Amino acid sequence: MKEKVELINKSIGAALLISLGNYALLKLGNPIGPIIFAFGLLGVCYMGQNLFTGKCGFLIQDKIKPLDLALILLINLISGYLFGLIYSMTDLEVKTNAIAKVATWAIDIPFFIKSVLCGIIMYIAVFMYKKGTPLGIIYGIPLFIFCGFQHCIANIITLGIAQTFDVSIIICILGNFLGSLFMWYISKNKQS
Repeated sequence: MKEKVELINKSIGAALLISLGNYALLKLGNPIGPIIFAFGLLGVCYMGQNLFTGKCGFLIQDKIKPLDLALILLINLISGYLFGLIYSMTDLEVKTNAIAKVATWAIDIPFFIKSVLCGIIMYIAVFMYKKGTPLGIIYGIPLFIFCGFQHCIANIITLGIAQTFDVSIIICILGNFLGSLFMWYISKNKQS
């Protein structure tokens, strides 16, 4: 029971850190917003928090229980959306920017591919952190944002800020998961 409580707390903590980065992105825009967003994943990694997109590629390698990963995702989504709702009440500009961003999402192949590519970058960023360097995070996070790749936890936060819901989040979750696992698969022999 204590382990589940810790898992839940660390999943809320991860959503909070990513929400701060996402808020900065929506507030500041390019070019500074994507750079500041990296603060979120740096905090997640250095503080040992549970972020779905940082864990899913390590499902097999780190022997993460599938139900624990599902719980991390669920808590990231719920708390991320709630943090977004809170932010929506603090800044009309950020809410307007979130609404405009959600309007660009589509349920199509390009959106799915952008989600897969984000998953690949997230795996590489966390992998590099585990190898002792934050450079994967410092460069990887702005890279996926500048390229318009889709991150499911950032997207759920944006949906909360916009006070709406969009089923594209399901495609984004699947794409992030498959991208991370794909990167793990093609790099696993190199890691051995």
